[in-house]
Amino acid sequence: MPRADDTRRGLKSVISCEGFGLHGGAAVHLRFVPAAPGSGIVFRRTDLDATIPARHDFVADTRLCTVLADPRHPEARIGTVEHVMASLAGLGIDDVLIEVDGPEVPILDGSAAEFVFLLTCAGIAESEAPREVIEILRPVRIADGAAFAELRPAGPDAEGFALALDIDFPARAIGRQAFSLDLSPARFTEDLSRARTFTMKDEIDALHEAGLARGGSLANAVVVDGGRVLNPEGLRYPDEFVRHKLLDVVGDLALAGAPIIGRFVGARTGHRLNNLLLRALFADPANYRRFETTIPEFAAVA
Repeated sequence: MPRADDTRRGLKSVISCEGFGLHGGAAVHLRFVPAAPGSGIVFRRTDLDATIPARHDFVADTRLCTVLADPRHPEARIGTVEHVMASLAGLGIDDVLIEVDGPEVPILDGSAAEFVFLLTCAGIAESEAPREVIEILRPVRIADGAAFAELRPAGPDAEGFALALDIDFPARAIGRQAFSLDLSPARFTEDLSRARTFTMKDEIDALHEAGLARGGSLANAVVVDGGRVLNPEGLRYPDEFVRHKLLDVVGDLALAGAPIIGRFVGARTGHRLNNLLLRALFADPANYRRFETTIPEFAAVA
């Protein structure tokens, strides 16, 4: 039977960073704080003294980024959570308190690499608590025209979470790209974490007029103009665009609240479809099985 790693993981120490929100442009301070095994991933707006669980049913907006909010306190919102959530899922971290003093997670360099660096520096601690996992039992699919997102059961000899994504953009610098991987800390760090968010040059003015992307720059986003990449340093991967979109998928699906055992297949998906996919998954208990992993005897002895 497919299985995940057995014990829950958290952090050994507190670590923090400062940056700017991508859309609001305001300075923001973030802290990763160790949490007790079983606490899960929770965001806390320190300026509002409000906490928001990192769960799909707390997603309030999916335009351009994933926004969490407490429906009882709509002002308590935290945007652009997908990169930090991808980092936690990619490294296999189950329990952490994330404190921010504003409405957005800092964008940093537009990828997940700096979050991975911070979490690695804080140290990852394994507990003796069993890990809860979600096993996909039958296909669940959400589609919107040519775009779709689907979760499928893992193969009979497979373990963990495998992902595959296709994208297709009219800009010649992007075009059609595909990427797939089996999620693990090594593969996430090496193959996804450094892929940056991107936008089209002709969309920037419209974003600014809508009050968005005020903190965006060539230091934290790849900007495409037809067949050209405007960033002087170029791309970090030849197919950086699809890798970043897959990074977003990892972050959005981490809002399931536990690691997924199964396969993700998608094309042209975004934050909205990713969230609708989780809502469809949990809408029918026949779609999945939630269980705690069994701790091997040697782990208890160690």
